Amino acid sequence: FTAVLFLGLLRRLFGPLPHRWPRRAGTLHLVRQSWPFAFMIVLYGINERVDMVLLQRLAPAPAEAGYYAAAYRWLDAVSMYSWTVLPLFFARFAHAAQRPRELRQLLWVGQRVSAVPLLLAVAFVLFRGEVLFWQFSHSSPPELARMVQCAKLLFLNLFVQALFAIYSTLLTSTNHQRVMSWLAALSITLNITLNLLFLPRYGAVAAAANTLASGVLVSAGYVWLVRQRTGVAVPWHLLARLALAFGLLCGGWYALQVSLHLAWWLEAGLMTLTFGPILLLTRLVHWREIRQLRR
Repeated sequence: FTAVLFLGLLRRLFGPLPHRWPRRAGTLHLVRQSWPFAFMIVLYGINERVDMVLLQRLAPAPAEAGYYAAAYRWLDAVSMYSWTVLPLFFARFAHAAQRPRELRQLLWVGQRVSAVPLLLAVAFVLFRGEVLFWQFSHSSPPELARMVQCAKLLFLNLFVQALFAIYSTLLTSTNHQRVMSWLAALSITLNITLNLLFLPRYGAVAAAANTLASGVLVSAGYVWLVRQRTGVAVPWHLLARLALAFGLLCGGWYALQVSLHLAWWLEAGLMTLTFGPILLLTRLVHWREIRQLRR
C-alpha cells in the first residue's frame, strides 16, 4: 500500500514516469556500494534484538521476556524521532563531506535538533515511567515495578543515543562504514557476554542494563572516531550544555514531585513549560532563533 501511495504521489507531482530497466553494470555497482550499509544495518539489528532472544532462553522466569518487551516497545516508539531526523542530516553531511567547517556547523545544529526533544521524554520516563503501562491492568504491582525499572534503564540508553547518535550519522555519511561495522560487532560481543553472565540471575533488568552498557561503549567509540577520522572537532561545550539542561530538568522535576504531589499530566505539563526557559538559560536555544521561526 505504501509503495502504491508513493508512486501515485510521484505521478501526481511529476506526471507520467518513464520506465527503463536498469542496466546490469549499473545495478551491480549499486549493489556493491550499498553492501557496507546493508551489513551495518544487520549488525545493528542483531545488537538491538539479541537481548530478547537470550531472555527467552536464559531468564529465570518466562515472564521476564514480557517485562522487557513491554518497556522496549516504548523505547522503539520514542526512538522513531531519531530515525526521522537523522536521515536528513545524513544527506547534508554527505554533501559537505569535503568541507570540515560546514560539517562542524551541521554537527552543532544536528546535536541540538536530535537531542533536545528526547531529553524531555527521558525525564518523563525517569519520574513518571509507571504512566506508560496504563494498559497492563491485570498485572500485579511487582510486575509493573519490574517493567518500570526496565523502562528507566532503557530510556537512560536513549539519553546516551540522544547525545551521540548524530556522530554515528556523521561517520556513516563520510565513508566510515567498515569501522562502524566493527564497532557494532564489538557492542554485540559485549552485550552477549554481559547477558550470559547476568541474565540467569537478574532477568529483564539485567538485559536493560546490558543494553545501556553497550550503548555507552558504542557512543564512546563514535566520539573517538569522529575526533580521529573526520577532522571535525567534538563540541564538548554543547554536550556540557545538554547535560546541564537535562540535570536542571530532572532537578526541577524532583523538586516538583516532592513539594506539590500533582497529577502526572499536570506535572508533565508544568515541566514541559519549564523546559523552554531551561533551554534559553543554557543557551541551547537563542532568542534570535525563535524570532526567525516566527517570521
